[in-house]
Amino acid sequence: MKSKAATLRRAVLTGAIVMGLCTSAGMATAQTLTRPWNDTTLSPDARAKLLLAQLTQDEKFQLLHSYYAGPDRPADKPFPKGAIASAGYIAPIDRLGIPALEESDAGLGVASSSRMRPGDHATPLPAGPVTAASWDPKVAYRGGAMIGSEAHSKGFNVLLAGGINLTREPRNGRNFEYAGEDPLLAGTLVGEAIKGIQDQHVISTIKHFALNNQETGRNTINVQIGEQAMRESDLLAFELAIEHGKPGSVMCSYNKVNGDWACENDYLMNQVLKRDWKYPGFVMSDWGGAHSAAKAVNAGLDQESAGEVFDKELYFDAPLRAALAKGEVKQSRIDDMVERILRSMFAVGVFQYPAGKAPIDSQVNLKVARETLESGAVLLRNEHDTLPLDLNKLQSIAVIGAHADKGVLAGGGSSVVTAMGGNAVPGIAPTTWPGPVMYHPYAPLKALRDAAPKANVQFAEGNDVAAAAALAAKSQVAVVFVQKWQTESLDSPDMSLPDNQDALVEAVAKANPRTIVVLENGNPVAMPWLDQVGAVLETWYPGGDGGKAIANLLSGKVNPSGRLPVSWPADLSQLPRKDLPAAAGGTPPDAVDYTIEGANVGYRWYQSKAIKPLFPFGYGLSYTQFTHGPLKVDANGYQLKATVDVANTGTHAGAEVAQVYVRVPGAKAARLAGYSKVFLKPGEHRTLTIPLEPRLLADFDVAKHGWVVRGGDYSVAEGSSSDAVGTAVNVQLTTGKL
Repeated sequence: MKSKAATLRRAVLTGAIVMGLCTSAGMATAQTLTRPWNDTTLSPDARAKLLLAQLTQDEKFQLLHSYYAGPDRPADKPFPKGAIASAGYIAPIDRLGIPALEESDAGLGVASSSRMRPGDHATPLPAGPVTAASWDPKVAYRGGAMIGSEAHSKGFNVLLAGGINLTREPRNGRNFEYAGEDPLLAGTLVGEAIKGIQDQHVISTIKHFALNNQETGRNTINVQIGEQAMRESDLLAFELAIEHGKPGSVMCSYNKVNGDWACENDYLMNQVLKRDWKYPGFVMSDWGGAHSAAKAVNAGLDQESAGEVFDKELYFDAPLRAALAKGEVKQSRIDDMVERILRSMFAVGVFQYPAGKAPIDSQVNLKVARETLESGAVLLRNEHDTLPLDLNKLQSIAVIGAHADKGVLAGGGSSVVTAMGGNAVPGIAPTTWPGPVMYHPYAPLKALRDAAPKANVQFAEGNDVAAAAALAAKSQVAVVFVQKWQTESLDSPDMSLPDNQDALVEAVAKANPRTIVVLENGNPVAMPWLDQVGAVLETWYPGGDGGKAIANLLSGKVNPSGRLPVSWPADLSQLPRKDLPAAAGGTPPDAVDYTIEGANVGYRWYQSKAIKPLFPFGYGLSYTQFTHGPLKVDANGYQLKATVDVANTGTHAGAEVAQVYVRVPGAKAARLAGYSKVFLKPGEHRTLTIPLEPRLLADFDVAKHGWVVRGGDYSVAEGSSSDAVGTAVNVQLTTGKL
């Protein structure tokens, strides 16, 4: 029986809680009365309009440009007070309860290099093509949510994420941030990643709008391409991702598009983004991407990023005020810019769920990174079932190359993340921008030793080819890690591996027929030794807990299920542009001609020219086997659904990706129109119903300004890659506009 004292304490405590709740509710109600824009029952648009009406002109201009918050600011420009060292900062407007905008680079995790915030760390995701190679929206969402949650807990509420530039140029140094060559695959997965970020009450960008498909001359190059071609390729990827993810901001790119800077491009920002797609958010410039006040504003740019450091002048302050006074810009446009920014803040909950320091479960987040690689690593070769390795039976393993005794390589530039433990191999040039060259401290050597406790696992760096070959010769298995560091601001002039690594692989393969190659790279690389090795596993840049993920994949604890999000050319002669002028140095050309391939990016280019790449788009092996049943297609107007039965006929559990391609009448290339990834136990089968994206059945008609179905006999086929499809089903469609 409870004592009277205990009963009394409980009554007092309950009363205090009730009183506290009532007081909090009362305060919230009072605040809503005095600040009606805090009423969460109103739409983001309505709230933004209410708040806009209370802003002074100076407060409006305060929201129109961020300040650079990096530690390497010029001496005459003091660090913004209140900012977290990062990419950009806009101070709060305390009078109205408008929080600061704290912006961080975040393509592959919260960028936290030592030059930004010494001692800070974050969880690095694997490279973007890994997520794309998963062909799994859930994987993309979880990765985005992980980055968003870490950012929010560090005090950031804007992430410069959502990289989606298509792989037109497989030597592009920044492809490791992106999601491959296909607009449907990239659009759906990047959209899911953005959704994951924003569900954590953090604004995500999508970038770089648009056609920033190479880094060589990125600040000057003029991209030449027709309207129909860009709408059916790069812009379609953006369109789909914006529909799926609803990013709060779009970041315009450095390059010119058909003569106008992307951040001054009326066609891109006003006509396509805001008019045709009805995009309600705001457009921010890339750092150094603004070139004017009136022209940029009238073309649709809403916010200048760090212009006091990166642009020739801070255009969206005094120059914009002067343009407004002269009548070159209307006040209504200024108000529209501010309203768009506020709307995005309300839409993702920046006001309601303020970012701030909070605990981070690093182990849970590291698991997200590891499982991303396990879902997206691609098994490119596996002769005579070299893999999986039975680590319980092996007595000796040689691990060779790429600092695999210390960590895994990451790409360079603004996206670089410092993982817990710091850089595992510091001091490799370049140590300054676009470096530092970063190795995340998740060593494959340790992971393999942990996974094979009975084996003698020895390491050779690989600089001494003869010593590496000697180690391989006395080992039962040799695992060779090869690497190619790629980075923002620099393209590779070719596809070759640096530092004599081809000779290393050839020597090891000659010494040991059971040689496995693990790739750490940002793009397809030449593999002259391919036929000499037993297996090749593509991991791109492996990210957090990458060593353990690689060990799990090699051992069969995890069955590789990644499928290539890019075609893998056999050599440079297969590309639309064999040469990439100035990638190795010198003055870049004024323009790049994308009319050569137009909308036929990647696998569509190879099909249209009857070229056989080394590995086709969508390709990937497994430790089990799958069969695909006959395809059925149901059509309801332009809404098509493909149905196929997929069965696991092998002895390992694994995942298959059913890929549906459509060839429109008269086209030389098919288009990915739908896909579905399915996990199956041995002997299990499942019937998949896959909706097809109507815009992949249509062409963008410039004259009619919309998507138009040609009509006629459409060929629909399903298979395991763009070059491995089953018997096609023909579907008759009538001509019409979507």
